[in-house]
Amino acid sequence: MDVVTMIERAGGLSTRAALVAATSRQEVDRALREGAVIRTGQGRYALPGVSEAARTAHGMNAILSLTSAALTHGWEVKTPPQKPHVLFPRKRNIPPLWRDRVIVHRGDLTIDEITMGATNRELTLTQCLRLLPYDEALVVADAALRHGEEAALRRAVASVHGRGETKAQRVGAAARGESANVFESVTRAICHTVPGLHVEPQVVISSSTCWARPDLVDLERRIVIECDSFEFHASREGFRKDVRRYTLLVADGWVVLRFTWEDVMFRPAWVRALLLRVVGADARTLVHGAWPFTAWGDGQAPTNVRVSTQGTRVS
Repeated sequence: MDVVTMIERAGGLSTRAALVAATSRQEVDRALREGAVIRTGQGRYALPGVSEAARTAHGMNAILSLTSAALTHGWEVKTPPQKPHVLFPRKRNIPPLWRDRVIVHRGDLTIDEITMGATNRELTLTQCLRLLPYDEALVVADAALRHGEEAALRRAVASVHGRGETKAQRVGAAARGESANVFESVTRAICHTVPGLHVEPQVVISSSTCWARPDLVDLERRIVIECDSFEFHASREGFRKDVRRYTLLVADGWVVLRFTWEDVMFRPAWVRALLLRVVGADARTLVHGAWPFTAWGDGQAPTNVRVSTQGTRVS
């Protein structure tokens, strides 16, 4: 077995000792000289195509966790971390230089809880459900379902006890594999904080005059919420079809709301205030632990948003 094949079978990461044992010292040194493998730390190697986050964690003899692990598994996250989340054994001494490069977490894992240099899928979901704010946790849970990890999500929800348990159960119950992307998941998370609003993703609406499958739909209140991105309307034909669909929906008695990526991601209080106004809820009404999005569900209602019949103002 050559060096590249050996390290590929190990998930793209390996120690020098393991590579030498499977091949030879000369082959490992030649692969290193030719750039077929790269050194990530003392006696630790990776394939060039492995992510920088994974190389960083491997070089520190640690593993990726939380959203960094989610990205390793191919799941989308709300915001990729600026520094990788890295899990170290509880008693490991971490040099100050390493602390500046990563977000440090502590925990002792078994070999079965590690895959591809990261926490395995179930443990990654468990940590994200327990530790991330509601909207970020929902994004990861939706992504996991899109990738067929329904059983892993179910086990992860059941494994969370004590702190974070209530939020984990809420996320598990709300997660939908039908949610198409991060944009839709975050919008739906905001909707979950609006009393009386119950939306589902990708629901088909069909009548004698209109057929549509909007991003989010509240069937009872006849509310349609579209997550509009500039890229989606790159063609004139796509733009024309969307305008016609929205017009037909309104003519059929639906309320159509359209939000941009920037507003959902960076002005969530404004989006929520508009939803409250449309639903007719009091802006002071709060679903306990739902707003603002916090890791532990102890947030309070936003104080800078006022809703009135004259309009929505954000100060």
